[in-house]
Amino acid sequence: MNGAAREPRRQLRLLSFNIQAGFSIESYRHYVTKGWQHVLPHPDKRRNLGEIAGLVAHYDFVALQEADAGSLRSGFQNQVQYLADKADFPFWSHQPNRKVVRVAEPSNGVLSRFEPSAVIDHRLPGAIPGRGALEVQLGSGANALRIFIAHLALTPGARRRQVAYLTEAIGMHPHVALMGDLNCTVEGGELKPIFAHTRIVPPAVEASTFPSWRPRRAIDHILVSEALKPLALEVPILRVSDHLPVALTVELPKSLRL
Repeated sequence: MNGAAREPRRQLRLLSFNIQAGFSIESYRHYVTKGWQHVLPHPDKRRNLGEIAGLVAHYDFVALQEADAGSLRSGFQNQVQYLADKADFPFWSHQPNRKVVRVAEPSNGVLSRFEPSAVIDHRLPGAIPGRGALEVQLGSGANALRIFIAHLALTPGARRRQVAYLTEAIGMHPHVALMGDLNCTVEGGELKPIFAHTRIVPPAVEASTFPSWRPRRAIDHILVSEALKPLALEVPILRVSDHLPVALTVELPKSLRL
């Protein structure tokens, strides 16, 4: 046998994207004038998914929100699986949230270059049940990397309950990332329990991602624990949703082997 042992990965390229089931809009009025695309299939969605696949192919781990799990509006196609196939990701999983009588089935999703050691389905609290968080573990034991993917509620009260749940689930594990559409900014204060009671630290800078045609709000996040060193935060300009994606490259500690 040849060779030296494979060098552990020292950097990880992360991307989070609320893809809105491939439904692109360019202004608030399109929520009304193109709203039928929320519930019916349209050829533009396949084209948009192709553009999304071209983007995500450059990353190691991708968190998706509002990916359709296979309903009428997506032509009964699981969009997470489609992106995994198109962008050549060997591992993928999805977590359906609210199902609307086969018309729409929004999901959290994950695309990974690394084989997960565990995928855990968390059900988040809320007045209207259905939202969840997907936990993906890479590696095992104390040195595992735990990545949480979430799409939090629109109302502040529900978000606070969901943040409390996530804070407890994350705990004091040293290697953690929280990715997703959290529907709030860091400055707003709703994420304070996470920063106070886990090892996730507030980001040095935030990136505005919503609305995609004139981004003003930083509500899409990749938040990491202090052991993961942020190297570069980016907002790729791909207007195929009402959100822009957010990307973060992190440096991994030597104790973490992927």
